[in-house]
Amino acid sequence: MAIEYLDPQADPGESVTPYELSAGSGALTIGLLANGFPDSVPFLDAVGESLRRIRPDLEVRAWNKGNASMVVDDQLIGEITDICDAVVAAYGH
Repeated sequence: MAIEYLDPQADPGESVTPYELSAGSGALTIGLLANGFPDSVPFLDAVGESLRRIRPDLEVRAWNKGNASMVVDDQLIGEITDICDAVVAAYGH
């Protein structure tokens, strides 16, 4: 199982190119993974609401790691990757 991390930052001076999100012909499922810090869940709830305003057909699933000092175990990673097309992981303080 390979995990790919994407950095959303563009190179300085990169021109802005608008695009439409596409899930092809199927539904798109986005996972939200909170790390357990205070406010990580409410923050990701707001992210999910914002995503649904853009894509009302989007399915959003949420998980809370529950303890910021622990790594996500293979079972949870497997569950998330089996269900989701992409995941947003967030930290709160």
